[in-house]
Amino acid sequence: MSVKYIPVQWNPNKWKYNTIMLVSVFAYLWIFIELTPGIMANEGRINGQIHNARAFGSCAFFMLTVILCIGPLARLDNRFLPLLYNRRHFGVMTAFVALTHAGYILNWYFAFSSSSKYETLLFANTSFSQVAGFPFEIFGIFALLCLFALATTSHDFWLKFLTPRVWKRIHYLIYAAYISVVAHVSFGVLQDQQNHIFTITFMISALIVAVLHLMAALHERRHGDQMANLSDGWVEVCDISEMKEGFANIAMLANGERVAVYLQEGKLSAISNACAHQNGPLGEGKVIRCLVTCPWHGFQYNVTDGRSPAPFTEKVPTYNIRLEGDVVKVDPQANPPGTYVEPVPVKA
Repeated sequence: MSVKYIPVQWNPNKWKYNTIMLVSVFAYLWIFIELTPGIMANEGRINGQIHNARAFGSCAFFMLTVILCIGPLARLDNRFLPLLYNRRHFGVMTAFVALTHAGYILNWYFAFSSSSKYETLLFANTSFSQVAGFPFEIFGIFALLCLFALATTSHDFWLKFLTPRVWKRIHYLIYAAYISVVAHVSFGVLQDQQNHIFTITFMISALIVAVLHLMAALHERRHGDQMANLSDGWVEVCDISEMKEGFANIAMLANGERVAVYLQEGKLSAISNACAHQNGPLGEGKVIRCLVTCPWHGFQYNVTDGRSPAPFTEKVPTYNIRLEGDVVKVDPQANPPGTYVEPVPVKA
C-alpha cells in the first residue's frame, strides 16, 4: 500500500472509541433479547427469530440516529468533534448490524415459499395503493443498499479514485438511508404494535435528528462561517485582533469554498479549509512549525504552500493574502494546489 493510501493512523483514542462502540452494540442487543422480550410485542406471536430480527433492526436504527446526530452536535459544540473524526467505523458497523437484521427476516418470513426467498421478498406484496399493508420492505432494501454503498466506499482507495468531492456527495446517501429507515419502520412494525414504548422512542429519535440539524444550520448562519465581505475583488476575512497564534479563522467565499487563514509565528498564511484526504476541516487544526494537522485523520500540510511533508504527496490550494490596516483579506481566486505564498507579517 502506497503512502497515499494510509488513511487512518490507529491511536489509543481510536481503539477506545471502537471498543466503546462494540460494547454498546452488544449491550443493547443483549438487553433487548434477554431482558425486554416484550418491548416490541404485537398482535401475533413473536418467536425467537422475529425477536432477534427486531433487536438488530432497532439497533441499526438507533445507531444511524446517533451517526446523524454527531455532525450537528459537533457544529454546535466542539467537545463532540472527537466523535465526528471517528464515525466512519460506526457507519460500517451499522451496515453489518442492518445486514444481520435482513438475514433474520429473509430466513424466517420468506424462507418457506416455493419461490426463491429473494424473489418472494420483492414480489410477494404489491399493495402500493394502500397504507395498511404497504410493501414497506422496499424502503428497508433501499436503506440497506445505501448503507453498504457507503461502507464499501469508505476505504481510501475509493476516496482517491472518486476524488474527495464526489466521495463526499456519495456519502450524503446517509440521509436517504435514514429517511428510508423511518419509512420502513413507520409502514412496517409500528402499524402492528401493542407496546408503544418503541413507537414513542422511535418518534423522539427521528425528531431529535431533525431538530439538531435545524439548530446547527441556524447556529452556522448566526455564528459560524459567515460569507466574507467583498472589497475591491478581495475578501475581507476578519480583523487582525480576532486572530489567535497557531490557529485559523475560516471564511466562506462566494463560490462556496472555505478558506482557512492562519496566524503562525506572527505571519499570516491562507490555504483551503478542505483536507485533500477526506475534506476534513483543516481550519480546526493547530499549526506547529508551519504544519497544520487535520483533526479528522492526522494529515498534515504546510500552511505556506499547502503541501504535505515527504514522503506524502497530498496538496491543497493556497490563497494570496494581504493586511490592509487591521483587516485581513484574501484573494478569492485560489492558487493551484501546492503553490507557495509568502507569509504576510503582522505589524507589531
